[in-house]
Amino acid sequence: MSFQHYVPTRLLFGQGQIKNLHKQTLPGKKALIVISSGTSTRKYGYLATVEQQLQLAGVSSTVFDEIQPNPTRKNVMAGAACAKANGCDFVIGLGGGSSLDASKAIAIMATNDGDYWDYIYGGSGKGQSVTNAPLPIVAITTTAGTGTEADPWTVVTNEETNEKIGFGFDATFPMLSVVDPEMMTSVPPEYTAYQGFDALFHSVEGYVSKMAHAMSDIYALAAIESVAANLEAAVKDGQNLEAREKVALGNTLSGFVESICGVTSQHSLEHALSAAHPDLPHGAGLIMLSRAYFSHFAQSGACDERMIAMAKAMGNKEATKAIDFVDTLVALQQACGVAELKMSDYGIEKSDLPHLAKEARRTMGRIFNCDPVTLSDEDCTAILEASYR
Repeated sequence: MSFQHYVPTRLLFGQGQIKNLHKQTLPGKKALIVISSGTSTRKYGYLATVEQQLQLAGVSSTVFDEIQPNPTRKNVMAGAACAKANGCDFVIGLGGGSSLDASKAIAIMATNDGDYWDYIYGGSGKGQSVTNAPLPIVAITTTAGTGTEADPWTVVTNEETNEKIGFGFDATFPMLSVVDPEMMTSVPPEYTAYQGFDALFHSVEGYVSKMAHAMSDIYALAAIESVAANLEAAVKDGQNLEAREKVALGNTLSGFVESICGVTSQHSLEHALSAAHPDLPHGAGLIMLSRAYFSHFAQSGACDERMIAMAKAMGNKEATKAIDFVDTLVALQQACGVAELKMSDYGIEKSDLPHLAKEARRTMGRIFNCDPVTLSDEDCTAILEASYR
């Protein structure tokens, strides 16, 4: 048995934990608070709460509120310029995965020269080494989907090339994260579902990955169980704090899985879709792909025992075959009202799919090495076409 495990983030988890932010040792005296370009962070008082906590801690702040639902290279460079111009010495990501991901990329570019894409591996990225340590990062999540509060990864889209690529390293782990389910009750039902399935897939992919090991398995199965048992309730009643809390726990555990193990090519395929069509929510894209994607693995026979174990973790105690996991997954999607999502509703044409399959490998091809069975471009096209509506 051999593995590496490194998750250095201090985590404040549970209802009301945001009120303990001012009691923590914060990494600077002036924060850049990174939020989305939408209205919810202000509307529901999340920004005001964080600003009040910073004041109690004797920390000043500047707000950067230009982050798109799929954060862009332009967002990152503008945020970094804002941090420099205002003398910020750490970054707070406040909101969903987009704001938290963007905060990590902004932290990198606030201390390093050139363009963000200079440091990206894959696609048209130049793959340069990051010379200077990023600014310290604090993550305060208002959704349960990406697990980015517990991992070093950031996903950013180059809007000029339609490339959506993940990046990160040890220094982009948040030094402190707050996961407070009371800050998640405003998420509408469909996005609760999209985000919950994103969290689920992080652990599902991690569990079937060739990089899985003893520690990632523990986190992954616990996350799968927690999300699957509570997501329907959270979707149907956003004020159900017990369900919200347990989905949030599964999400954070999935962040641990991403930190020490990683995901598979389902994420590469989805990134190709939402890079070309930024209005497509990441979780929705994963849901669209999932039935065909995991059916392919079930038919391959490459990970039967693991797929059966996941089906049982999702509540199907009678599971005996790999395809039982797919059936259990689809049943949960039906219960959450997201089983019939259509790529065509987001402007995706069926004729685009062979190109998008190749883009997935060109931009995030390294993740394909984690798959339990090798996928060819033809396999990827077939999965995309089987998923198309």
